[in-house]
Amino acid sequence: MKKLSVLILSAIVLFSCSKKEKHEEKSGDWKELEEFHKIMAKVYHPLKEEENLEPAKKLMSQLADEADKWSVAELPEKVNTPAMKEKLTRLKTDARTLADEITKGASDEIIKEKLNQLHEEFHEIRKTWASSKESEDEDKDEDENH
Repeated sequence: MKKLSVLILSAIVLFSCSKKEKHEEKSGDWKELEEFHKIMAKVYHPLKEEENLEPAKKLMSQLADEADKWSVAELPEKVNTPAMKEKLTRLKTDARTLADEITKGASDEIIKEKLNQLHEEFHEIRKTWASSKESEDEDKDEDENH
């Protein structure tokens, strides 16, 4: 019985690890997007779920720094377009503007409004990235079938 339990547990661990690797492979190949997303989640989710702006006030400068890095990083081929560069520049500018406004004592309403806008800009970029990945996956499937 003990051997069976160990075998089942081992299978679960292996299955879990393989799923994680597949997810990381699929979403983790644009490092700057992932780094920005980590901080955006810490900033945005407390606002959305609890109306808590403290993380935004505390981490907005760090989020703006990540947007700066992202805007000058090399883009993956599928999204290396003038439109994507424009989106990243707008994200960088808006993130820095919000960070500066928070430093100057912006009202909670202004912070909420601009953080929601920034979050939408980020999701627009992610949606474009996801679409390019789906297209890439379809291309790979097509190549494998020929």
